[in-house]
Amino acid sequence: MKTETKLVQAGVKKDAATGALSTPIYQCATFEHPELGKSTGFDYSRTANPTRQALEEAIAALEEGDRGFAFSSGMAAITAIMFLFKPGDHIIISDDLYGGTYRLLEETFRIYGIHASYVDTTSIEKIKQSITDRTAAIFIETPSNPLMKVTDLEAVCSLAKGHSILTICDNTFLTPYLQKPITFGFDLVVHSASKYLGGHNDIIGGLVVAAHPELSEKIAKLQNGTGGILGPQDSWLCLRGLKTLAVRMDKQQQNAAAIAKWLENHDAVESVYYPGSSTHPQYELSVRQSKGFGAMLSFELKDEAAAAGILKHVKLISFAESLGGVESLITYPATQTHADIPAAIREEKGISSRLLRMSVGIEHADDLIKDLEQALSLVTQAVLS
Repeated sequence: MKTETKLVQAGVKKDAATGALSTPIYQCATFEHPELGKSTGFDYSRTANPTRQALEEAIAALEEGDRGFAFSSGMAAITAIMFLFKPGDHIIISDDLYGGTYRLLEETFRIYGIHASYVDTTSIEKIKQSITDRTAAIFIETPSNPLMKVTDLEAVCSLAKGHSILTICDNTFLTPYLQKPITFGFDLVVHSASKYLGGHNDIIGGLVVAAHPELSEKIAKLQNGTGGILGPQDSWLCLRGLKTLAVRMDKQQQNAAAIAKWLENHDAVESVYYPGSSTHPQYELSVRQSKGFGAMLSFELKDEAAAAGILKHVKLISFAESLGGVESLITYPATQTHADIPAAIREEKGISSRLLRMSVGIEHADDLIKDLEQALSLVTQAVLS
């Protein structure tokens, strides 16, 4: 079955008792037992809820994994994964990852003896050099946030398996519609469901998919034990969002490609970071391992003052954090999504004070370009005057 069909069929015909086409919202905490020693399969909603289960089954099928798990946020999902590790363990992680993940590792799990090395995972050699006898996992974002660096999924898995290292991929930017890390050998996939999967900036959620039963059992125990589960209302909203993921992503990619091309030819722009640009250093790799390039892009301006000006003057595009919704958003990574990473480290990694990140929506590309054009024009006039 094609991914587009799996998406539309997410949560369909899950209620045999009523014949409801859409999975109902089971807004309940507890379930009645038929008799002593028997269960319907649902006892208490922290352990299992029919609406959440429909979403978890859908994401497992989409990622071609063993089991899926829905959490209250993307960070709750990553936290559950981190509980797989013990004091003394070492994790290799993409160096320009989301700032919230950096904060979680440095401010929470480092206290408990779990240490991370931040590595340019586009270089398999650098990953190899970072492996120690305590390395327990390689955790990548691809494309990375916010510099859109692309990591070779197959090469990472080959290296990791040779050292019995767990592999984790944050697949938020591309989604299972465009990229399926488990098919390359990854052990775990994580998503911020608040982004493309929900698609409408109206939920907070996180999803994890485990590749094999042994790992599924561990994540299931952690989900039940730590309790950071996604509620039935948000589970239903995410299911509804999944149904239109393919058509949304197709339109968003089309828009992103047009905007990236326009930005590349603008005099005020120093660099554009978009995997779909033929000049992107990992363009050929993206073509090989993903069905598309996604709808996230970043661009670096020549003048630092221009960044604040663009954020002030855009009208159609919203100056807001998050990404992946139908509305186009623009943000300033240095003081927003990556504020928790020390300034010196940000600058070293290329997350400069001239960098803007854009989540491209489903509006008409011409209108989005016109909005950027008028904002850049006002900024240029201000600089000249």
